[in-house]
Amino acid sequence: MASPFVLLKTAVFSVLVPGTVAGLVPRLLARRDHLTLPIEPRVARVAGSASLLAGVLLYLHTAWRFSDEGGGTPSPSDEPPELVTGGVYGYVRNPMYLAVLCCIGGQALLYRSALVCWWAVGCWLGFHNRVLEYEEPHLVEKHGAEYERYRNRVPRWIPRRRS
Repeated sequence: MASPFVLLKTAVFSVLVPGTVAGLVPRLLARRDHLTLPIEPRVARVAGSASLLAGVLLYLHTAWRFSDEGGGTPSPSDEPPELVTGGVYGYVRNPMYLAVLCCIGGQALLYRSALVCWWAVGCWLGFHNRVLEYEEPHLVEKHGAEYERYRNRVPRWIPRRRS
């Protein structure tokens, strides 16, 4: 069971980092965007709301997994000491980043904003580079063969059924 202190640290990190990347920045970009995506407003509202809700729920699940299963937080300075492989982590290795991208994509649709779409692309490129250049080597060093087996079994970005 996750401790209240770990959950508090997770909540603070979540508001500050993903909250800024997936909440504040898209809102500010949408205010400045004069190029509207060519999507019918009702379709954009329904699809955007669904994507945003899915992203928030997925993020909450992954943050809970980090706290409960791993004993840490999503913050790189307070990462879980245990490798987290349960729940949605059994289908895709980076669901927390996918959750943030779903939130940004949902807002791009809700605001019908091309700038927010470009922000999503830039975020994905940044996430991908971080995963390749830092996270995967770090996890191999920290968890060794356990992470190697997990990496061989679970895809990086596109979820698939467990084998």
